[in-house]
Amino acid sequence: MTLQKSNNSDTDIQLTVEEDDEGLRLDKFMALSVSDVSRSRLKQLITDGLVSISRISSHPLRKTIDDPSYRVKCHDQIFFTIPVVEEAIPAGQDIPLDVVYEDDQLIVINKPAGMVVHPAPGNPDGTLVNALIHHCGDSLSGINGIKRPGIVHRIDKDTSGLMVAAKTDRAHQKLAKQFARHSLERAYLAVVWGVPNPASNIIHEKIGRDPRNRLKMSVVPYESKRGRDAITHYRVVRRLEPKRQTFERGNALKRLAPSLSLVECRLETGRTHQVRVHMSHIRHPLVGDPFYGKSGPIQSKNFSDRAQKAIIDFKRQALHAFVIGFVHPVTGEDLKFEAELPDDMKRLISALEGD
Repeated sequence: MTLQKSNNSDTDIQLTVEEDDEGLRLDKFMALSVSDVSRSRLKQLITDGLVSISRISSHPLRKTIDDPSYRVKCHDQIFFTIPVVEEAIPAGQDIPLDVVYEDDQLIVINKPAGMVVHPAPGNPDGTLVNALIHHCGDSLSGINGIKRPGIVHRIDKDTSGLMVAAKTDRAHQKLAKQFARHSLERAYLAVVWGVPNPASNIIHEKIGRDPRNRLKMSVVPYESKRGRDAITHYRVVRRLEPKRQTFERGNALKRLAPSLSLVECRLETGRTHQVRVHMSHIRHPLVGDPFYGKSGPIQSKNFSDRAQKAIIDFKRQALHAFVIGFVHPVTGEDLKFEAELPDDMKRLISALEGD
């Protein structure tokens, strides 16, 4: 094993797989080789696309591996960097929270669009974690470390909707198991380009990090070792078009505006950007999505001025987590919560429908 400290105190590591280690999972091999770093943290480095492999016997080019279950081969060279751990503790901030439910074990929040879930480079404060610390005090689980107290799962900064946070380690562990087993109920509402056909279907496509842009995810072939299984059930709720949008030209009726639609997406799995990637994959990307939604005909002359302005002014992906359901980690009670669409999505829909 080769270790090298970089200028910012990050640790660069190079491992070589010996014959006795061949066939081990990548995360297990790394954990056995680097004993002072937890396996969960090493696994996160892998899924974040920060681990690469090359073969001594073939060529020196490195290939990114983002699957922790990858089976290492003899003579594989593993390269990764362990970032320096910053021990700064987030401070509580008096940020308004839309609390949907709360007891001594957990809290359910309706997160607004634009709020980051936890502190990170570029977003040191003003996050949901800062608001939770102020609201809950010391009553948050510590399993995810000092930077993510109470956080069991995440939704994107510019996605609005329901999240559950844990107040105790016991609640955190049991909720985390439900997420791992995909036994929770999670549903989103999205405004997408076009009208999916069929009107309801299951998208079953693996999702992995996009090799051309590490900030993006993409659908990957099932035979590929990259990516993770992902399943989305979608249903068209309704077309979004002016209620009177036809006129007669001769004997024919012509649509004045291209259609968009309100779609419900229910998740069996919870991969990064899952709804956004899957809907883009079937050629119905979300309105406003900066990564996956640029194929929409925003400048179409067939949109009304109001609808076109509403689309151009909508500065986030039109996605809202409107349902979350789970078994209470202590009482065993079935809980289900719903949050109506936020005002910005209501205004968008109103403009598209000409109300």
